[in-house]
Amino acid sequence: MSTMTLDDRTFLQAVGRRVLALRHAAGLTQAGLADRCGLHRTFIGSVERGERNLALLSLRRIAAALRTDPMALLADPVPPGGVERGE
Repeated sequence: MSTMTLDDRTFLQAVGRRVLALRHAAGLTQAGLADRCGLHRTFIGSVERGERNLALLSLRRIAAALRTDPMALLADPVPPGGVERGE
């Protein structure tokens, strides 16, 4: 049973859209980003879809691989439909 609220899911989806937008801006595939931060490609995909309640240390690794501050992944979320889905 999940204790995640709709607000929690919305927040995770916004973080995921921001990761996706920054990954696209960096010209990286999910596999490329995963290689840079030492995480699995499917983990990156699940983060981008807002399915993953990722740990702070994972967020820090993703931010470092995207050459940004972790706060950039939490602030100013990309609105739904703001970027394309997929590779």
